[in-house]
Amino acid sequence: MKYDGLLEQAKRAKDNAYVPYSNFRVGAALLGKSGRVYTGCNVENAAYSVTNCAERTALFKAVSEGEREFEAIAVTSDSDDITYPCGVCRQALVEFSPDMDVISSNRELKYEILRADELLPRYFSGKEME
Repeated sequence: MKYDGLLEQAKRAKDNAYVPYSNFRVGAALLGKSGRVYTGCNVENAAYSVTNCAERTALFKAVSEGEREFEAIAVTSDSDDITYPCGVCRQALVEFSPDMDVISSNRELKYEILRADELLPRYFSGKEME
């Protein structure tokens, strides 16, 4: 698969997860259209609303460095089941690239690829505010 390297980077990013409450480590690797890869992990907080998912950590790093269009994101966890982005992350991803590939995987890197707009059909795009 053309994203094998991306899955490996997501797996490595998972090692940096800060998860003292859930012990559920997640890693993400986001491929920008520029070819640059941005990694992220989940970061928990005792005040759960402050917690940030791996996908948004990678996305916010990329956006803060000027990247605005993305080809793919790979997500993995320690679960035996495939881990998909949560609803908040799905909304954040489609904001920038609804056609990006989302490679969701499990601990063994067994994966499924869906487009961001397939994971969140009929998403709020901001065009509704025009």
